[in-house]
Amino acid sequence: MNEMILIVDDEEGIRSSLAGILEDEGYRTVCAADGIEALAVCRRELPGLVLLDIWMPRMDGLETLKSLREQHPSLAVIMMSGHGTIETAVKSTKLGAYDFVEKPLSLEKVLLTVKNALSASQLKEENASLRGMVLQRHEMIGTSPAMVLLMDQIQMVAPTNASVLITGENGTGKELVARSVHYHSQRRDKPFVEINCAAIPEELIESELFGHERGAFTGAVAQKKGKFDLADGGTLFLDEIGDMSLKTQAKVLRILQERKFERVGGTRTMEVDVRIVAATNKHLEDEIRNGTFREDLFYRLNVVPFKVPALRDRRDDIPLLIEHFLDVFCRREGRDFKLMVPEAIEAMKRYDWPGNVRELKNIVERLVIMTPGGTITVNHLPDYIRADGGNREASGGKLDSVLELSSLREAREEFEKEFIIQKLEENAWNVSKTADAIELERSNLHRKIKTYGIDMKK
Repeated sequence: MNEMILIVDDEEGIRSSLAGILEDEGYRTVCAADGIEALAVCRRELPGLVLLDIWMPRMDGLETLKSLREQHPSLAVIMMSGHGTIETAVKSTKLGAYDFVEKPLSLEKVLLTVKNALSASQLKEENASLRGMVLQRHEMIGTSPAMVLLMDQIQMVAPTNASVLITGENGTGKELVARSVHYHSQRRDKPFVEINCAAIPEELIESELFGHERGAFTGAVAQKKGKFDLADGGTLFLDEIGDMSLKTQAKVLRILQERKFERVGGTRTMEVDVRIVAATNKHLEDEIRNGTFREDLFYRLNVVPFKVPALRDRRDDIPLLIEHFLDVFCRREGRDFKLMVPEAIEAMKRYDWPGNVRELKNIVERLVIMTPGGTITVNHLPDYIRADGGNREASGGKLDSVLELSSLREAREEFEKEFIIQKLEENAWNVSKTADAIELERSNLHRKIKTYGIDMKK
């Protein structure tokens, strides 16, 4: 934190007195006799804080404050005056001053105000840094035509309040698109709240979305705000909305139409200002025909449709994604940067990536952890990617080997084994997540892993 304090006052006695007090507290100080000299000091070395007198020759404090705010918007300024009025204090605050102290100066008041101002400045810097890290974390990577088109669409749509429906296969990065829409919108300083509609049981989804009042049901011992409440003023991301029940769909439709809802077990109508971004890997037109998705809700959500391309349809982006994930995971694990040789990258480009970017990300993370040294070669890649032809081995090659088996039972077991391995790979070898993904009891999946001798030490 920059703890250099610029003291601006036309009285030399006040300058030297303040400088001595602040230096005794461990701060560095520099002084200026008027506004013109203060601006010159700031051009040479920007302080962390300015103590600025109002009544000075050549350029008064308010004029100096205005210039400082124009040139250094984040600089904290505390105004001082021996002729202070409420009107002057209000004007200073409107011009961007952090606080206003009156002369004769109180030592305790000055030190407390300085401490608070520097703490507030540090908090602003940390927030800006964290925001930059978040934006970098959710940066969209790719120069392929499909990705350039998608990013252009986001730039056009994000500043509006239009509802967005994002479609694409599992693992393509639909949540990343949703976050990008939020961070490029006018709601970026408000909450981004997400809910996975497929991961919450039907009996709990309404409480999660709309909240509940105390005593609304067994276990509701206190009032709880729902996702719509929490996202007020910001963006609500409804992931896997195709798995939402018709009953809940009707309530979501009402909120989109009226921007009003009641908590579960409540009678008071709540009003919210929420932008809806929804995502699904299903074809909602088919769900409408099957009677499992409301047509009117579809049209409400599908104001602006985004299609996220599968990774196999943007293979030229794979080297960029590999480089990005290598950097991310090497930094996270505290390791020196690793390099993937061109032959290994080409093998990665040939593979079909059924798990899309998520699968690629998981594999790169494993390579960062498991590869000794700083170079990742073809030999470090998983067998199904390393094999000649890559995607051919992952599909046609496996089919050829299965056709050589002597019985239908052997063929079925071989298919099942390869399927389980692939799904484990997509879910970073997490048995619980894989069991949920393939709709199999966790205990049954453990049994099959043991039966097929699948190596989990990957």
